[in-house]
Amino acid sequence: MNPDLSLLQPYPFERMRSLFNGVVPSSSHRPIQMHIGEPKHPTPELLLKAVRDSTAGLASYPATSGSENLRSAIRDWLVLRHDLANIDPTNEILPVNGSREALFAIAQVVIRRSAKPPPIVVCPNPFYQIYEGAAILAGAVPYFVNMTAANNFAGDYEAVPETIWQATQLLYVCSPANPTGRITTSKQWETLFRLSDKYDFVIASDECYSELYFDGNDPPLGALAAARSFGRHNFERLIVFSSLSKRSNVPGMRSGFVAGDKRILKDFLLYRTYHGSAMSPTFQTASAVAWRDESHVSLNRHQYSEKFARVVPLLREALPVSIPDASFYLWIKTPIEDTEFARELYRRYNLTVLPGSFLGRTHGGENPGAGYIRMALVATLDECEEAARRFAEFAKSL
Repeated sequence: MNPDLSLLQPYPFERMRSLFNGVVPSSSHRPIQMHIGEPKHPTPELLLKAVRDSTAGLASYPATSGSENLRSAIRDWLVLRHDLANIDPTNEILPVNGSREALFAIAQVVIRRSAKPPPIVVCPNPFYQIYEGAAILAGAVPYFVNMTAANNFAGDYEAVPETIWQATQLLYVCSPANPTGRITTSKQWETLFRLSDKYDFVIASDECYSELYFDGNDPPLGALAAARSFGRHNFERLIVFSSLSKRSNVPGMRSGFVAGDKRILKDFLLYRTYHGSAMSPTFQTASAVAWRDESHVSLNRHQYSEKFARVVPLLREALPVSIPDASFYLWIKTPIEDTEFARELYRRYNLTVLPGSFLGRTHGGENPGAGYIRMALVATLDECEEAARRFAEFAKSL
């Protein structure tokens, strides 16, 4: 067996099952789950129809590079959404089976295992655990940049030691961030591009929450738009990851794309060809329909905005709660240990939230996720309101 598998830590939801082992939740409350970021809004009818109308595609092998129709739809969306002059749909865009699979695979492509000293992958902390697993299984060492309230959950990349940057081959960025909802600013992108140029590492920008924002006239800045604004029209050492899962409520379709530096995408396509990672022709057709329609995305944003508007005032009766820049998460400071808070909330109110410490690693003497919980506003509006009432009642009792 690959010995690096033993270095992987249990996934957050596995740790939560262990935390809740033996706990009997209150039978006087129906269960509400807000620990996992799985969209629960109905899949739009136009996408269901597109799948039904495209079942003939099941009779043929898919091309790893994706159909011209899908790549063109993604190109059109990118140009419109990120105000790009153009992006080559043949060489600078590649459809993938959801952002998770691609975020893992990119490390296997760009990491040079034979490097001395050992290669480093820089990750935000707290973070999406796929980054860490991808680094380890690519033969690299994760290095964490703490995202704390003291630095406005932005991280201080300037404070990373030069010896770390000299060995860095890949940097993961998540914007809007999971779990904090923080958006990477233009100034921060300028810093990251400068560091990438100086130390020759690849930036992997995870933007799967980019369409879940609150001001319809002010969408989050993406890495491609930031690169364009600094004259980086060839997207050197930059790869962006996006997905339909949250944007279009189709997590089971496993559909997304990567876009950016064509030199990296050429090698990524080769890797994926051998890996057998090709999207079903049926889902490729439906995905093109999704990227070409914004009406269902606007409705989706409105639903999340309404949840935040209803939930946050209820929570603020008990604890200080801030609305994130974007995404569907609340990152809430707890008055007691986060694991104890989550366990007792489950026991007394049959409400599940995720302990923040499960999303972080101890670095520099602290786990920046400790003392927080992540609440995903993915349930129905009524369930979210009910969950907020239970949460506030429990917090007040402390």
